[in-house]
Amino acid sequence: MAMPSTSTKFGEEASKGKTLEHNGGKGVTDKAKDVASNVADKAKDVASNVADKAKDTASALGQKAEDATHAVGSGMQSLAGTMRDKLPQSGPLGAASSTLASGLENTGRYLQEEGLSGIAEDLTNLIRRNPLPAMFLGIGLGFVLARAISRS
Repeated sequence: MAMPSTSTKFGEEASKGKTLEHNGGKGVTDKAKDVASNVADKAKDVASNVADKAKDTASALGQKAEDATHAVGSGMQSLAGTMRDKLPQSGPLGAASSTLASGLENTGRYLQEEGLSGIAEDLTNLIRRNPLPAMFLGIGLGFVLARAISRS
């Protein structure tokens, strides 16, 4: 059996090196893909967590606004009771104070029962029933606000 020549050995070693280099390159590419996939997954998780926290915060703020609306309603009803106790009951001033107290009491009850969501629903229904006056009112309010802001 003949001994392989040095050039044959060198060729075999070079071939092994090319195979290792080729396989090694594949490993690096696979690792890079894995890392990129992991980073994308982590980014999705973080984005999902941020969205969940934003929903929770919005829900908490909405609940606080509802609670504040109910508290204002309760305060209005209490003020109406105080007005009835402290203001005159007879004569023109008594009639005016009674009317004002009744209005405060009714408004307070409405705020307590309906809250912000009820107000929004009622306002939406009012606009649907009366679109032209609502549009003119919106234009008028916009004009007044624009004038107020431009003077500042």
